[in-house]
This record gives sequence, structure tokens and C-alpha cells, in this order.
Amino acid sequence: MFEAHVQDPYQQRGKPPEPCACPDCGAICHKGCWQWGEAAADAQHLRCPACSRIHDHVPAGVLTIQGDFGVTHREEILRLVRHQEEKERAEHALERIMDIEEGEDQLTIHFTGVHLPRGVGEALKHAYQGELTIHHNQRDGQIRVSWQRAV
Repeated sequence: MFEAHVQDPYQQRGKPPEPCACPDCGAICHKGCWQWGEAAADAQHLRCPACSRIHDHVPAGVLTIQGDFGVTHREEILRLVRHQEEKERAEHALERIMDIEEGEDQLTIHFTGVHLPRGVGEALKHAYQGELTIHHNQRDGQIRVSWQRAV
């Protein structure tokens, strides 16, 4: 039996009209790709997929950081997370952190794309070892990443 493929409603279908720019973040669409740049004076306003996800509170990826190490090294880990986001976001306008929820014993980070949570999880594993788990749901395109380490 074949599983039905559910398409991501935030995935762009076809190329948006050009010139266009996102009124929320300022990203522009050039040849069908959202990127950072200066918008043309006559650019149409069209919310980019990342800002649509932020507006609707629908992440494409979630990273959960658990364990005593994450609690005791929270600031250091958050610096690594922000650094990874800056690197990725500079080249890929749709890959961003939506929000960070700080619980007593875990961090939960929501992302607008699927590549950044995987990259951050791999950077955490590389920097601090620990256990990394990645689940990519082929049906809805979402990714769930979990990293944990005991002290």
C-alpha cells in the first residue's frame, strides 16, 4: 500500500511575481529564490514562506536540547545556536529561528526551515558529543531533532 504524500502548505508553488519583497523581513525573491538584497522600488509586497510560518506559528523544524549538560551550559549552547543561525541565514533567507522556549530542564527551538535544526544538532554533537536523534517526517516535510548529554 502506498502512503499519501502530504505537501508542505508553506512550500512555494511556482515562482512569485518579480520584483517582489517580503514586507516583514525585507527578503527579496529573485528567479524564484528568496534571498537578502535590496528591493526594487516597484517591488510587490509578498510575505515569504519563513515569515508566513512565523506569522502562523507553524515551525518546519524543532530542536529539543535536554540533559544536565544543556542546563549547566545553557548560555554557551545558545551562543552556538545563534552562531549557526547567523551563518545559515546569511546565505539562506528562509532558514531562521522562530523562537526559543527555555524550560527548567530543556530548551526547545522552533525553526522556519528543515536544514538549520539538523545543522545546529550536528554542531552540538560535534562540539559537545552527546546523543543526537533526527526524525524527518516525509509526509509533512517537518523535522524533529533532539540532542542530549548528561554532565
